[in-house]
Amino acid sequence: MDQAITQDERHPARYWHALDDGRIQCDLCPRDCKLHEGQRGACFVRGRVGDQMVLTTYGRSSGFCIDPVEKKPLNHFYPGSSILSFGTAGCNLACKFCQNWDISKSREMDRLMDQATPQAIAASARAYGSKSVAFTYNDPVIFLEYALDTADACHALGIQTVAVTAGYIHAEPRREFFAKMDAANIDLKAFTEDFYYRLTGSHLKHILDTLSYVHHETDCWLEITTLLIPGHNDSDKEIRELSAWVFKELGPDVPLHFSAFHPDWKMPDVPATPSATLTRARRIALDAGLHYVYTGNVHDAEGGTTYCPTCHHAVIVRDWYNIGHYDLSLHGQCPNCGHRIAGRFGEFEKPFGSHRIPVAIHASAVT
Repeated sequence: MDQAITQDERHPARYWHALDDGRIQCDLCPRDCKLHEGQRGACFVRGRVGDQMVLTTYGRSSGFCIDPVEKKPLNHFYPGSSILSFGTAGCNLACKFCQNWDISKSREMDRLMDQATPQAIAASARAYGSKSVAFTYNDPVIFLEYALDTADACHALGIQTVAVTAGYIHAEPRREFFAKMDAANIDLKAFTEDFYYRLTGSHLKHILDTLSYVHHETDCWLEITTLLIPGHNDSDKEIRELSAWVFKELGPDVPLHFSAFHPDWKMPDVPATPSATLTRARRIALDAGLHYVYTGNVHDAEGGTTYCPTCHHAVIVRDWYNIGHYDLSLHGQCPNCGHRIAGRFGEFEKPFGSHRIPVAIHASAVT
């Protein structure tokens, strides 16, 4: 955890307290890192300088891109719109299957070449015509201060905010964080404590608590993603139990995405997820009573399409991130039967499409 923290990395951090033994404890996430002078936490971006906690990545990013909102993935949050996406570096989980390991596992702060103020990010989103800004690529929980300031700047300009997160966060910062998010996609990486402990270094209970809190106690729109890894979390039994929990605790209208794993990071010998596995998981979840279940990271028009749960009319036809047909009213009603599809909808114009556009943002605010 030791690495010198330079002067320009010293942005004051919230959520910590002093211990009787001279250390300070980070209270942001359940890792509860206890630090001596100069040490960094397990996330590597929160550290101790003197008698306070600092965030070392405030205002610094691993890059900015304009994405389709479906890439987050969010299928029920202003479908077809574009979203300005960015992340920093580091992570408070230790997933052996990390699909963004070059960013989330990086301990080289010089990777963070792009710098921008919260105001510059918000102004750039508006200038590029993006409806929202996503905190993604690595977990925004660990750059909470930067994310919250950016959310305030976005909301001042009418830009929405999205968190793509594993949800590993303590209750008090969780309240502040999700109060400023308009939507979130939260990973439910598996449905066993053994998986979470062995393959992520975290605990399932905290994730379930976050999912329940966001859905029941906030106005933040929620969708869930489960990356299916062959031989580790893809059994019928586990998928059935996961789906049953979502149905019982969150209700049938929370969208669930089953996504395909590809060999990476510390699991290069595990095969990629077959499309048939995703189709099987989707069928299990639908049979459990969930209304909106999707397959991801594959071409699958049926698995990407939104169907009305009442009359089964295809209201949004997708293939991967492409929307081929959109048939909803301004407020998200099915034209066939009038049922209101769960989600956040608005005026639908030409969809952004599947392309991803890297962009540069100046460090100072854009006017």
